[in-house]
Amino acid sequence: MKGTIMRPAFRAPLVPVLAAAAALALAGCGAMVSAAPSPSSLAASATAPASPRPSASASGGAGAGAGGAATPGATPSSAPAPAELKTYTFPNGHVSFKYPADWKVELFTGAGSPSDSATATVVDASGTEQATVYSGRVADGVSHPVTRTVYESAPVPGLAAQPAPAAHYAFYADRTDSSATYRMHLAAGAPKSGQGSALDGIIRAGDGVILADVKFIEKPFANDAAAKSWLAGSEGQALKALLLSISYR
Repeated sequence: MKGTIMRPAFRAPLVPVLAAAAALALAGCGAMVSAAPSPSSLAASATAPASPRPSASASGGAGAGAGGAATPGATPSSAPAPAELKTYTFPNGHVSFKYPADWKVELFTGAGSPSDSATATVVDASGTEQATVYSGRVADGVSHPVTRTVYESAPVPGLAAQPAPAAHYAFYADRTDSSATYRMHLAAGAPKSGQGSALDGIIRAGDGVILADVKFIEKPFANDAAAKSWLAGSEGQALKALLLSISYR
């Protein structure tokens, strides 16, 4: 609208200006004629204010679309930040593991030297005991017939150099009659589904042993689907990562 209103104001004096220019040309003042504005340039100067240049600051994202630098904080990343971890090392200096930074570790030692026998209990932010890791000299194992359903297992990298059977992170259910016992722990060897015996969880490391178990209540899951759903969640993944991080040096 601004351009159509302003054009008549500039068009009216155009005739006398051109007439004066012609008179000067006849008098030999060509330089004055060439400096006179043309009709097209007058029209351009009249309509120019009607199309102001958009400002990047007035249009959110205009600068980024034109290849300019983005405003700090204007496009925050949608990727979740990785969970912060801490490392716990036993007093013997050999066994260590990683755990979520907002959890804590409580150490219980045997009657002898703390470096010979100790159990680290991992407690989450709500105060619930989630797992225990034992490093010591002596441990007992039991075995009995079971029908096993394995959900997941993997070798533990930080214990790969220790004597066979190789330490594995394992999550499975052992059934005896109609009763199911769920376990997530370090297993001596890779577990297999089907008929078998309860797995020995004693891992030989150096001149001692390591045991590590997630602490479940009596009946933590209603069925296999519920167990798999828990494993895929944040708590299941945090405990899986803890077991896989156990190392001996």
